[in-house]
Amino acid sequence: MSRWMKATGVFLVGLVPISLPATVSPPAAKGIDVLSVYAGTWTVEIEHFDTAHSKAGHEKTQLRNACWKDGGYFVCNQYVDGESKALIVFTYNAKENVYKSYPIPVDGGEPSSGKLFVDGRVWTFPWEVTEDGKKTYYRVVNVFDSPDRIEYRQEFSPDNLHWTTTAKGRESKTAAE
Repeated sequence: MSRWMKATGVFLVGLVPISLPATVSPPAAKGIDVLSVYAGTWTVEIEHFDTAHSKAGHEKTQLRNACWKDGGYFVCNQYVDGESKALIVFTYNAKENVYKSYPIPVDGGEPSSGKLFVDGRVWTFPWEVTEDGKKTYYRVVNVFDSPDRIEYRQEFSPDNLHWTTTAKGRESKTAAE
């Protein structure tokens, strides 16, 4: 399952500090154009941890984001190991400085929606789930080492303050789209 899918509640990708060089800067694009960094083919490695919301394991996949921009929309057909998994539509609200994502599953399942907050080279996809009246918070945090390398982690929290890492990994771009 791809990180985007888990992060947006349809698919997608702890509290682990990531130490990166101070010279790394975020992509130079602004607004919706900043998302163009996701376009291309990526090697994805992820280490899952044994927690209340995950089981230990290791994955290595190829992720291809066939993306385009049209007007105020940025869209990616997301492939995992060569198989199309979802069409993800992004929008951007400049007043609130928030991106929204709308993954549409390839199998015709119900689309969902999520948010993306971009703060320099740290990009966070938060969401929450309520089961049996109990709310659990989740997030995927992408930290860009460069436009071609992302360190990321998946986390959950019962209170939106104290986070437990369920997985961490890296993505390395192997080809531009």
